[in-house]
Amino acid sequence: MIRRVNLLLIILFAGFVVIGQNQQTGVLLKDQRNNEAIAFAHVLFKSLSTGKTHTGLTDMAGYTANPLNTTGTFTVSYVGYHTFTDTIRPGELKRVMLQSTSINMDEVVVTGQYTPQAVDKSIFRVKVIGAREIEQKASSNLKELMATELNIRSSNDGVLGSGITLQGLGGEHVKFLIDGVPVIGRMNGNIDLSQLNLYNVSHIEIIEGPMSVIYGSNALAGVINIITKENKYTSLETNAEAYTESVGVYNFNADIALKKNRWSGSLAGARNFFGGYSAVDTSRAKQWKPKRQYNADASLAYNHKSLHARLTTSYFNEYILHKGDLLPSYYETAFDNHFTTNRFTTTADIKTKLFENRHLNVLASYGYYNRIKNNYLIDLTTLEENLTLDPDIQDTSSFGQYLLRAEFSKSNDNSPFNYQLGIDLNYETGTGKRVLNKEQVLGDYAAFLNVKIKPTLRLMLQPGLRYSYNTKYKAPLVYSLNAKYDLTEEFSLRASLAKGFRSPSLKELYLEFVDVNHNIRGNENLEAEDSKNFNLSLKYHHEKPTYDYGAELSLFYNNIYNSIILASLDPASSLYTYVNLSQFITQGYQLNFNNRIYPWLEIKLGLSQTGRNQIYDKSADNEMVYSTDVMTQVSYLWRQTQMRFNVFYKYNGEYPEILLRSENQAYKIITSAYHTMDLSVSRQFWKNQLTLQTGVKNLFDVNNIDVRGNISGGGEIHSGGGGSSIAGWGRTFFVRLNISFKKFD
Repeated sequence: MIRRVNLLLIILFAGFVVIGQNQQTGVLLKDQRNNEAIAFAHVLFKSLSTGKTHTGLTDMAGYTANPLNTTGTFTVSYVGYHTFTDTIRPGELKRVMLQSTSINMDEVVVTGQYTPQAVDKSIFRVKVIGAREIEQKASSNLKELMATELNIRSSNDGVLGSGITLQGLGGEHVKFLIDGVPVIGRMNGNIDLSQLNLYNVSHIEIIEGPMSVIYGSNALAGVINIITKENKYTSLETNAEAYTESVGVYNFNADIALKKNRWSGSLAGARNFFGGYSAVDTSRAKQWKPKRQYNADASLAYNHKSLHARLTTSYFNEYILHKGDLLPSYYETAFDNHFTTNRFTTTADIKTKLFENRHLNVLASYGYYNRIKNNYLIDLTTLEENLTLDPDIQDTSSFGQYLLRAEFSKSNDNSPFNYQLGIDLNYETGTGKRVLNKEQVLGDYAAFLNVKIKPTLRLMLQPGLRYSYNTKYKAPLVYSLNAKYDLTEEFSLRASLAKGFRSPSLKELYLEFVDVNHNIRGNENLEAEDSKNFNLSLKYHHEKPTYDYGAELSLFYNNIYNSIILASLDPASSLYTYVNLSQFITQGYQLNFNNRIYPWLEIKLGLSQTGRNQIYDKSADNEMVYSTDVMTQVSYLWRQTQMRFNVFYKYNGEYPEILLRSENQAYKIITSAYHTMDLSVSRQFWKNQLTLQTGVKNLFDVNNIDVRGNISGGGEIHSGGGGSSIAGWGRTFFVRLNISFKKFD
């Protein structure tokens, strides 16, 4: 009997030893929403006593071992999830339920905020387009990305580039920022969005509605802020991407980011090439001009306690070839225009916490932009090119921008009273023989104040004032009132009432732009624009462990006085200049619905109507004319194969616009409706470090859109002609290949 008991004890002891030897020690990761293992996540272990580190990669079961035999910390980093840090003891198995960042409610935004804020906490209605959505759309630049968004219309010009309208207002009313710095280089009032490449972008923040108090001129319709990548967690990270499209697009970009103790830095570069396209290729002159682009970016950052300092530099170069038609009588020669654009920006950004809940942000920037036009006579028999002798045909125009922006704020979520006090100093220069008197300057120096009041836990009010001194115009006192009321935890109501002001740009005032297809002259007698704006939105969001859904209804109204538009002075010579309309009113609504079944299905649906009333003559019979947009986006993950399918559809309804011919005479055009759809499929390989994506863009083969027009004069509409507008370069197929590598300390 005793022997049997002893034998049993020995067996039990041996079993415990085996179990102890097989005991896992390390980290086990699972998804918080569906309890599934997370494979290929990076885990950094660090000993608290020796400082020794070890980097592990989780296996298919979500596990990685901890070889360090001392108490320490571990940090988990994985794309699509919040970074997680905790302590770990020798022999301990930490089970971590990692939280996904796929829900927009969790995303942090900085545009217009006192300090970085979660989207649902922001008093502004902020839309965030993350890096994952940019990848799903396979968008190379901001023009491609915005083309599928609701309530945004894009336009295209072979030489001047692409532009957009937001809430029915043109790109001259939209403030385009990169890390809070205005983008320099507007052509025809718009920033060419095809020049804003997305290869080094973390996410994009869009605020629809007036932001003139915080961002001044050009922010009547809203703000689009491009936030670039910043390395915060990895000691080494590198990416390389190649993209090709059957229309003749060949893009390549690469970047590398390093981090050592308190310092971090990055280098990035890209080369984009497009061979040109015409729907009917019957001549040398292409509708879509051949172009080549170079991008280069560098950054250096220092982080210590509450101090964050970052220095960034970016350079952009674009070359566009505008081939002319063959010249009679032998049709062996032609005049070609070469357009070269250079944009350089350097920025210093300092953020620090002075004392409890008091923050100081200082942003200083210098931007330089020039556009060079050279005209060549080419002999197609010898391919010899000679610069034409007439100096009036050649042109170089240069613009400079100096910015100093400083904000001092009190920000405490638990306080009923917070504030933001700032200065915004802008100084612009323009030089060139097509600039009036060959040199012009424009200064705008402003101070602004926002006060955030929380009289109750559910209600937040933010009145704001901006006073500015403009060297060309008497600027009015600009005000705004924003409100947010949480009806319940799931329902929120936002409203804004604001006054806006936009002074004409240097180009609208003084620049002459002349080529084969354009003859645009500035008007130094322009008056500044004044506006009144109202926005209202009601949002519902419901979240469960494995799914969430929501809906949002938003209304807007914009009334702009002295609105600046292009007018044709001489149709025979295509001579245009800028003039003031009496009034320009836009109004409309958006209805959005989204549903996510985590992690395999995402659906977004949207409907919007935008009305435009361009009042060129108050005695005329002016009416509000509406256009309709419909949007559908679907992303589906086939979990058995890990393949993700994406569908992006948009219906662009008829779009009305008025162009002035001469005094009291207008030309009304309506662009016909059209449909667009993009399809793609992607899959990750090699421990999620290699991504392959392929698909089709512009499935319905949209090229030129019919435009019908009428000429009005003296308040009456008469029959007119028609034409077409370029909307796309037809159906194309694309392939994108991305490879990334990360190393932790």
